[in-house]
Amino acid sequence: MDQSPLSEKLQLMLNEEKWTRTLMANYSIANLKELDRFIEEITAQNVADDIIKLCIEHLSQTKNSVIALYVAGMLNIMRQPADETYLIQLMDLFAESKKSNIVEYICNRMLDFGENRIALVRLAECYTAENKIEQRYTVWESLVRIDTEEAELAQLIAEWKEKNGLIEEAIDFYKKALIRYINKGLFSNIKELWHKLIQLSPEDYDFFLHAQKKIAKQVSPEKAATILMDLYDWYKKNEKWDTALNILKLIVEYDERNPALRKEFLECYSKIYSGHSMFDECVRLSTLTQSYRSLHETIPDFEKRIAFDRGNYVFHRTWNIGRISNITNDEVVIDFAKSRNHHMSLKMAFDSLITLSKDHIWVLKATWPRDKLREKVKTDPAWTIKIIIKSFDNRADMKRIKAELVPSILSISEWNSWSTRAKEILKTDPMFGNAQDDISTFIVRDRPLSFEEKIYTQFKAEKNFFSRVQYFRDYLEMSEEVDTDYFEEMLSYFVSFLKLTQVNEFVVGSYLLLKELSGRYPRMQQYVTMRFVDLFEQIEDDIVGIYLGLKDTELKNQFIQNIKLYIQNWPDIYIQLLPYARSAKMIDALESNGHEEKLKRMAMYIVENYKDMREAFIWLAKDLKDKAWMKELGIVREKIILTLLHILDITFKEIDIHKDTTENRKINKLVQNILFKENDLEEFLNEAPQPVAERVYSMLSDIKEVDPVIKLDLKKKIGERFPNIKFYDGNERLTVSRGLMVTANKFDEKKRLLGHIMEVEVPANQKEIAYALSLGDLRENAEYKAAKERQDELNAKVGKLKSELDRAQIIDSDQVDSTSISFGTKIALKNLITGEDEFFTILGPWESDPEHQVISYLSPLGKHLLNHKTGEKLNFTINERKFSYEVVKVEKADF
Repeated sequence: MDQSPLSEKLQLMLNEEKWTRTLMANYSIANLKELDRFIEEITAQNVADDIIKLCIEHLSQTKNSVIALYVAGMLNIMRQPADETYLIQLMDLFAESKKSNIVEYICNRMLDFGENRIALVRLAECYTAENKIEQRYTVWESLVRIDTEEAELAQLIAEWKEKNGLIEEAIDFYKKALIRYINKGLFSNIKELWHKLIQLSPEDYDFFLHAQKKIAKQVSPEKAATILMDLYDWYKKNEKWDTALNILKLIVEYDERNPALRKEFLECYSKIYSGHSMFDECVRLSTLTQSYRSLHETIPDFEKRIAFDRGNYVFHRTWNIGRISNITNDEVVIDFAKSRNHHMSLKMAFDSLITLSKDHIWVLKATWPRDKLREKVKTDPAWTIKIIIKSFDNRADMKRIKAELVPSILSISEWNSWSTRAKEILKTDPMFGNAQDDISTFIVRDRPLSFEEKIYTQFKAEKNFFSRVQYFRDYLEMSEEVDTDYFEEMLSYFVSFLKLTQVNEFVVGSYLLLKELSGRYPRMQQYVTMRFVDLFEQIEDDIVGIYLGLKDTELKNQFIQNIKLYIQNWPDIYIQLLPYARSAKMIDALESNGHEEKLKRMAMYIVENYKDMREAFIWLAKDLKDKAWMKELGIVREKIILTLLHILDITFKEIDIHKDTTENRKINKLVQNILFKENDLEEFLNEAPQPVAERVYSMLSDIKEVDPVIKLDLKKKIGERFPNIKFYDGNERLTVSRGLMVTANKFDEKKRLLGHIMEVEVPANQKEIAYALSLGDLRENAEYKAAKERQDELNAKVGKLKSELDRAQIIDSDQVDSTSISFGTKIALKNLITGEDEFFTILGPWESDPEHQVISYLSPLGKHLLNHKTGEKLNFTINERKFSYEVVKVEKADF
């Protein structure tokens, strides 16, 4: 094979270098710049592979060839993953020859293609040798940024910045160094930097909280308690008692048996409650100073008792909200709305009352005029959210917030728009965060979080991999701060998956995410050490499983794009994935590359295996029916309609036996939309010949769960087209699984009942539960058990009513077909066994009243009577009792 002009040019350069035996000392930066121009030509003509091959052959004979090492090295550094081998060898040669300026040039050229640890280390060595101190520290900063394990350099940078008066920058690097020492478990270094940060930034409380959790996990809880005491000492010295108390509570979690803690707690409490009339009594009763009782028991006991003071609010399960008007050593006097000046022993008060802050939502409901509170809630969602969260131990989810507002303050429709605003506030307002143990539970922060901290907190609280991917993206979209510990910790989560030996959807997802980021942030390239082709080889036997496992649309799209870019047989892979991906872009790619025959084979495979590929068949029927290659298959419309009806029948049956319920409901809804809402079935029947219409309607009539109103409507229209048609559905039993026929009056009655339960009975039960919870030990708590049983009963009622109301279809008299027995008809029957006349009205289960001859169309008798016409005789058995009737008359009932 002939060499390219550039290969010939390179061969001449290599021969000249070899023959002239050019010494290392004779090379200059100008020579390398000339080689750079040559490399630009190579990349422009896309012949890098041939050039690298030629360099490797030459190096096998002449291992120290500067030209071959530099050209091959630079071409390799441009690739992903980058290979620095040849450039490292070349820099070693120039370093031995004391050509540090050339080493520096090579390092900077390497950095032109992204941050590179090897280049930065060698560049820092050059600056150290040349006594370029500032440039060295700048390079070190880059090293610390790309090497998340580098702690010593971070500390050196921090010390240098502190020495030069750059305190804020120094603090940032001290923090980086501290976190990295924690990850390495080096406690002496941790303690040194912890004290330094207390000195420089003692009120960065959130950072200290973050760091101490990591110390407890990475080093030991005892060490975390030790350094927290140092932080406590600063807050105590500066009389910041609330924060000091919170730190003590953290220490107790790690080191409860420390005898000195009781004294510290007593001092904090005495400062916080210095004016409290019952302070000494609460200390005595809670045994705060007595060592025989656990601090875990003593502290909540003390805090419950200390909350009882004049002017404070309380809740009682019977008398609701009250206010303490007086308190002595053995008695409390409370003003309830319905029981003023109510006397209660102190012990009974502690056992039966819940203390509430003056800003508790229950207190505001009781003390504010309703219109005032309603207006405040509607106009200030952030205030409302804060009030409710703080009312419940600084923890509340959207369900809790809704329970406090609907229906007592907001209506359901008002809640829908209000909650949208509230969710946006919870997501963006720095005063709100997520509980670390539950992403759906919100808290109010003591101090505002930065956006970066907020996203990080949400990321840590989230357990789902793909939800974490979205939080990571949110961070990058809204913040340019990629040089923070928060970013590094999120990044390290995804990097850790690339170290796994068994490739799964999480490994693939992490790879695709980091590969995407490496285009925006060159330093990320160091983590993408594998080619997509190599990764794909490990998942080739489970491509569909991996694709379905990627629960993120963007990652799925990237997966598909990478397959087309890097996998040679991508059309076959696309055909394999299409029934699951159902992507228009994939279809377009296959069509534009002339793969219509492959698409035809895929379509026929889906049609033949529709029972196992239901969504794919629906996709064919709905989105691909007008494609030219699809029409060439000659699949008649009747087959499509009958298959959709069969899928509908299968999904109804599987839903009934609770098999893959969620998936089947989704498919069922898709088919019903196509057939009934988009009118595909009606349009088909309007054009179909009589024999086809008979077959299709026969199959529809056999699906008992389909709404009988739909069946009757289609039956009527078919009958109008074909007056002589005979329907063989006399034994059809029109029951309703997803529809429940009702009268308007009964529908309204059930809605009122649901409203009463939700607005009156449920709130009352919630208060009963809250009261019962306040009584302590749930194992012996009869009030709690009774309240929970009532809650279960109410939930069951609400669930059933909501389900029935969702299924309900209101039938008015105009919709009643009196040509045969159906919902809304009044009938006269001749009992052929007794000879007596019998009269019935056919309505639904809600209206059923057998004593007045009103029976449900879903009852055993109702099912046997349905669809029979005047003059027809029918015989059937119910529970071993025989019935024999002749239909005398069918007419519309009054309802």
